[in-house]
Amino acid sequence: MLSEQSAPVVRATLPVVGAAIGEIAEVFYGRLFADRPELLRDLFNRGNQANGEQQKALAGSVAAFAGMLVEHPGARPDAMLSRIAHKHASLGITSDQYKLVHRHLFAAIGEVLGDAVTPGVAAAWDEVYWLMANALIALEARLYQESGLAEGAVWRELVVAERHEETPDAVSFVLRRSDGAPVGAFRPGQYVGVRAELPDGARQIRQYSLSGAPGDPYWRITVKRVRGGAGPDGEVSSWLHERARPGDVLTVSAPFGDLVLPEGDGPLLLASAGIGVTPMLSMLHRLAATGSTRPVVVLHADRTPADHPHREEQRRLVEALPNARLHLWYEELGGGTAEAAVGRADAASLELPDGLTAYLCGPLPFMRAVRGDLIHHHGLPAHAVHYEVFGPDLWLGGE
Repeated sequence: MLSEQSAPVVRATLPVVGAAIGEIAEVFYGRLFADRPELLRDLFNRGNQANGEQQKALAGSVAAFAGMLVEHPGARPDAMLSRIAHKHASLGITSDQYKLVHRHLFAAIGEVLGDAVTPGVAAAWDEVYWLMANALIALEARLYQESGLAEGAVWRELVVAERHEETPDAVSFVLRRSDGAPVGAFRPGQYVGVRAELPDGARQIRQYSLSGAPGDPYWRITVKRVRGGAGPDGEVSSWLHERARPGDVLTVSAPFGDLVLPEGDGPLLLASAGIGVTPMLSMLHRLAATGSTRPVVVLHADRTPADHPHREEQRRLVEALPNARLHLWYEELGGGTAEAAVGRADAASLELPDGLTAYLCGPLPFMRAVRGDLIHHHGLPAHAVHYEVFGPDLWLGGE
């Protein structure tokens, strides 16, 4: 909660800071990477820096947090903070890095806003920053502790045991420990970071959902090759597709992510599009392994049946659950199955049980459309819709 002195200052200056926050974020990253170029090379996603998505995500998260502080005193945007904390933990972020961010962020605020940043304004926004930073530091410390890890010590080396071409653009990798021991448990829906050393010496990190069964002694990730786009998008996915073969060693983080299968017997909707099917697969594996009888509606959308990763595996898992139904949409059937509809996913057309909890993963337009159908057509409360974003979270205002 903001102090009595800072709250009116933040409320009064939020429109000005909010209007400039995008420029502030751009200046901030410029200053940060000029001071610490290794962060761009080895920590931050260079593709998201090049296309501006990381700057938008930072700006959106700071603005959303400040808005929550002044509009809903005493409350926190816990869903947003949790997603950021899990992503930070998968990168091995440490608490001391928040001081570095603070220094360059406030230098950027002063550079962009100039004389408007009086000592009182600076002090109020300093309070906003540290409220958010300390909340994240506490969440990340708890995640490290729960994983049995020292702060930031998330990395391990795993051997590629198997490689499978799932679709023309998606490859799955089975990862094992070199000593043959079980790799370790994870919660259905979680992801790991993969750190790849690229030809120019950069060590770039990307997150990939664990797509296999949580009880297996190995981990499986499924990687879609990212093609096109501005800047060096697809660096790590292309590297994995082109170079990773059985016997190779990958540097992989501990599992993190808060889009996880809930306990209990309440009805579920697992809605995915494209490579977003991967966290849903691990949830289906757990449900099938435990003989779950809970009602489960599975929705998946893709370009064609041939582009649908793990299509037959998903179908078999749904068939193994007595109260599960599978609904498929393809933009083009392309000689595919008669069980699928043609076009984009239409959640409004589904019959859904009462008391549903929904989990979404896929491109932002897909998730926005499904979420809108669930809330406005089916009357699902917003807090019952959960989602995972691959990359910077640009949906911060949509909650």
